[in-house]
This record gives sequence, structure tokens and C-alpha cells, in this order.
Amino acid sequence: MANIQKQVSENVAGDFFVDSTCINCDTCRQLAPATFGEARNYAYVRQQPRDEAERRLAVRALLSCPTGSIGSLGKEAISEVMGDFPLAIEDEVYYCGFASPKSFGGSSYFIRHPEGNWLIDSPKYLPKLVHAIESMGGIRYIFLTHRDDVAEADRYAARFDSERIIHRAELSAQPGAEIILEGDEAAEIAPNFLVIPTPGHTRGHLVLLHHNRYLFTGDHLWWSRRRERLGAYRRFCWYSWPEQIESMKTLLDYSFEWVLPGHGQRIQLPPNVMHENLNLLISHMEKS
Repeated sequence: MANIQKQVSENVAGDFFVDSTCINCDTCRQLAPATFGEARNYAYVRQQPRDEAERRLAVRALLSCPTGSIGSLGKEAISEVMGDFPLAIEDEVYYCGFASPKSFGGSSYFIRHPEGNWLIDSPKYLPKLVHAIESMGGIRYIFLTHRDDVAEADRYAARFDSERIIHRAELSAQPGAEIILEGDEAAEIAPNFLVIPTPGHTRGHLVLLHHNRYLFTGDHLWWSRRRERLGAYRRFCWYSWPEQIESMKTLLDYSFEWVLPGHGQRIQLPPNVMHENLNLLISHMEKS
């Protein structure tokens, strides 16, 4: 729970505030960009909500903050706003919210599908979210991009009798996983669900391509709102930057228009524009 006595100095006066426990995971800026900004290594309230719509977005950010670093002095409709999650992104794809500190605030996603729903990486295990997912048909598969973002996947798997998908190189993070992928070859787990190995950030990092439209990228690829282009984290590359570059080149063989990352901003672009951005990113990576 956020502590007003520890609020950061950059907060503008008003109901909402960020305290010094913030880990700068970017969750709040994705959910309520008008309210939250970035100062050095943490978020802050740059503008108080100007209307009820912005206030609701700010409450969503408060609820999703993995470290409980956002607070409000107002009377917020917490229970009501909790019911907003999972948040619809487009068609059958949703953002789960309730980011977990176990994944440093990584984003997780939910795909509603007639042949079985998918969870991509794991949010916190909260009864309100569990009940919402149950009402949407549960979870057949839990796709885990890599070891950093497994969070409470084991609890979701146990609750919904789900099959967890992970690369063998990441298996120590979820040793009970049911579907273990090997090597560097792409694999279609179900129709229109293609798993593509992308080693680099970690040895066994994977991305998931759904319907040649949605690419769930874990910590491999993201959108930089400051630079307004695709980006990748060299200083958070734990395994091999050269291999991450080669993995990025692999993605040029596929068509997609959504990048849905674990960390960083999500983005939708026409496939040809996405392809141009990917080529630009690879050029930057090779020079860095």
C-alpha cells in the first residue's frame, strides 16, 4: 500500500501520488499515460486526472502496480474498477492487469478462443481475476515466454488444469511445465498459434504469433514511446546480444501487426510498417 509520507517529490498536488517504492516498470504509464510520467528511475504523477474517464484509468494503474506504489487520497471505486480486467485490446485478445512483482511488473495477456483459452505469462493470482477468467472459459494453455515472467503460472495451471508451455532452457523456472519445447525451430502448438524461439534475452526465450496478427514478445521486442520506434533492451540482455539480433532477423520471415510485450509499450502498425520498423531496429542493434 502506497505511503503518502514516502511520495516522490515530482508528484503534482492532488489525490493520486506515487511513492519511493516504485520500480519504474512502466505499467502505470501504459494504462494512464495522461496521469503518470517518468522521472529518473521511477514514475510520478505529472497531471492529476481531469475527468472521470482519466480517473478510472488512474485507478486501473493503481490496481495493476506490482509494488503497490500508487496511492490515492480520494474515494475511489476500487471494487468496480477491478471488474474492468481483463481489459480488451482487440477482438479476442485482452490485457490481464494486476502485474506481479515476481516478474518486475511484466505484462500478461489472455486470448479467448473456442478451442481453449490462452494465458501469456502470468499476472498476480487474485480471486477477482481468477473468477473473471473462469467466467470467460478458464485457461487451456499457459504460454511462458521465458523464466523472468512466470510469476504465479503454477497456481493458474493448478486452478484451471492448464498445460504450461516453456522452452527446456527455461524449465528450472517452472519445472512442472507440461509442454517443453526443444531447440530453435518454430512449432505450431494449435492452429494459428505459432511458437517461435528467440534466444538472446535468455537462452530459451520464446515469442508467440497468433493468427499472423498478434506477436506476444516477452522481453525480446517492444515499442519505445520516446523514440517512436521498435526497441530492444541491450542492458537487460542476460544471455547473448548477438543471438538476440539473429532472433530479431528471424521475425522478418513473419507478418504481424501487433507487438504485445512483457515490458515496454504495446503497438499496432500495418504489417509493412512493422516490417520497416523491424529492419530499422536490427540496423540499430548491429551498430550498438
